[in-house]
Amino acid sequence: MKYDKYSAHAEEFINHQEILDTIAYVEANKDNKELQRAILEKGREAKGLDHREAALLLLATDEDIRQATAELAGELKHRFYGRRIVLFAPLYLSNYCVNGCTYCPYHLKNKQIPRRKLTQEEIRQEVIALQDMGHKRLALETGEHPVHNTMEYLLESIETIYSIHHKNGAIRRVNVNIAATTVENYRRLHEAGIGTYILFQETYHKSNYEALHPTGPKSDYAYHTEAMDRAMEGGIDDVGCGVLFGLNTYLYDFIGLLMHAEHLEARFGVGPHTISVPRICPADDISLGDFPNAVPDDIFLHIVAVARIAVPYTGIIMSTRERASVRSAALHLGVSQVSGGSRTTVGGYANEADAKDSAQFDVSDQRTLDEVVAWLLEEGHIPSFCTACYREGRTGDRFMQLCKNGQIANCCGPNALMTLEEYISDYASPHTRQLAEPVIQRELALIPNPKVQAIARERIQRIKEGERDFRL
Repeated sequence: MKYDKYSAHAEEFINHQEILDTIAYVEANKDNKELQRAILEKGREAKGLDHREAALLLLATDEDIRQATAELAGELKHRFYGRRIVLFAPLYLSNYCVNGCTYCPYHLKNKQIPRRKLTQEEIRQEVIALQDMGHKRLALETGEHPVHNTMEYLLESIETIYSIHHKNGAIRRVNVNIAATTVENYRRLHEAGIGTYILFQETYHKSNYEALHPTGPKSDYAYHTEAMDRAMEGGIDDVGCGVLFGLNTYLYDFIGLLMHAEHLEARFGVGPHTISVPRICPADDISLGDFPNAVPDDIFLHIVAVARIAVPYTGIIMSTRERASVRSAALHLGVSQVSGGSRTTVGGYANEADAKDSAQFDVSDQRTLDEVVAWLLEEGHIPSFCTACYREGRTGDRFMQLCKNGQIANCCGPNALMTLEEYISDYASPHTRQLAEPVIQRELALIPNPKVQAIARERIQRIKEGERDFRL
């Protein structure tokens, strides 16, 4: 079967033979420092790399090349995203699931895990708890179940979430991470005002995918892999891809991930808005010993760096699966979004003790949101709760065009500072407030456009005086 990134058929745009040929190519050239330096120079132009070029950097054996890769990744991250790090939290609505995924404790045969589904009132309590932390953007998570987790339930839940305004709190962006569905259902999600539709491929290796998903609707490799095409056909132009590193060899899945991004760019004119980089981790009845391809820290961080160079405009997400030290290193290599204060349990924000046995995976970074915000400030980053692009229609190719020409900084920088001011005025501890105030003043002074700087200063003053929501 011929590699065709324009094709709508999964096995053509994720072509197994092309991945094998790419692996053979990089194995033959992994010691070719001259070729790798040329790829790094191309990467410096900030126009991205194709999957073969990126794979060659990923497998480079020379330590100087790997160090240069890390440095370039940091430069590109700063060029497009500055020091901003966007914060979010997952919200688990239900862990009922009919799939047989062997790496997830929600699988149908797990009789030990308590099954829960939130009512609309319970969702309200969860959202209030999240708003009391200071969160403005959520990622909804559910298992796949035709009775418990219907599209009607999800749409009602989204409406409930957007309707809740508690004190100064409001959820301004709801991203959705649910099972592959139909074009019509994606259209309904788009009309409900979701932000990004997120779906992890888990692994792009078809036979391994089928072995890891022996039963349930998710076992259909093609239907799952082609989900992003249907989402875009349904009007959702911000989509988020990802693999679960460790299910298969990291090189194969990294190549597949970039081929998927190339396909979306070729077919729809815009690649993924975000790429997530989770690793397999322990969970209820799931042991790392069952996954011999688990990725060590040094390779994992190198994956992040190469991904940033390959897709320089794309947001890279790292969750609380990772411990604080790994997240700290990754932030300097290209990660631009992190979760904070997360619970991977159903009902875990309002009633953590009652929900502790329903976790999808163990949380390694268990710090509160305020502790994460303080940590980001101490490490030289700017915590951001901004959702302005989504709310102003700067999505899909409109966002990417602003990002590629460097104009997005005129939106993101000031909005990050304004949302940080909201956070420290409403939720921050005295320590975090003390850290943030000089950062806000310093960064305001660095805004190059005098008009934008004046508007930001005026709005921050009004936030201090109690006004909220400038479409941030």
